[in-house]
Amino acid sequence: MFARIAHRYDVANRLLSMGIDLWWRKRLVKSVLRTRPKDILDLATGSGDVVFALSCKALSTNTIVGMDFCQPMLDVAKAKLQNAGSTGNPIISFQQGDGMNLPLHDHSFDAVTISFGLRNMEDRHKSLCEMRRVLRPGGRIYVLEFSQPNRWFRPIYLFYLRHILPFIAGIITQDKAAYVYLNESIELFPDRAALTDEIEAAGFKHVTSTGLTFGVVALHEASV
Repeated sequence: MFARIAHRYDVANRLLSMGIDLWWRKRLVKSVLRTRPKDILDLATGSGDVVFALSCKALSTNTIVGMDFCQPMLDVAKAKLQNAGSTGNPIISFQQGDGMNLPLHDHSFDAVTISFGLRNMEDRHKSLCEMRRVLRPGGRIYVLEFSQPNRWFRPIYLFYLRHILPFIAGIITQDKAAYVYLNESIELFPDRAALTDEIEAAGFKHVTSTGLTFGVVALHEASV
């Protein structure tokens, strides 16, 4: 599904979120850089938006690895990197990998980020455990993901998800079915409290969550 929409993914994201996704990523980047991580893994990196947002600010970071299961999405990310040219530190690379069986050594990173990708994992617990495995002692995870909105906003939000979003996305990407899936996966995703429980069940400590944009999105942070 993501392979089919890779070439229009960025455009669709900007339009469907009305540009708010840029602010969500800025909040993520600000949180990540508070701890000045040396090595960062961005899982389910897609077209690399989080990687590039981090690289502009993470001047004390050595490496940022963007990893995704979908090769066509990685091809888009690599093309963006090539067009950007060499930026020195941090060193950026993109690799293909399964989020439930990461082809990475234990304790390889100081921070793991995942933005709007945990929802797409077939086994969230297994994926969270893999993220914990590749983190160094004291490392942190940052999960930016859709959540369940504030009660007063929920009817408006669901109307948008069920009717407006698939219609607009179908025009932009010529693949309405992909965004019907998006709508359904968002509606079924746990709220902030339930996702906090899942993160703790994977062995993380000190889990915090922050609701953004009337609770539509949440940023969860936790440490090893």
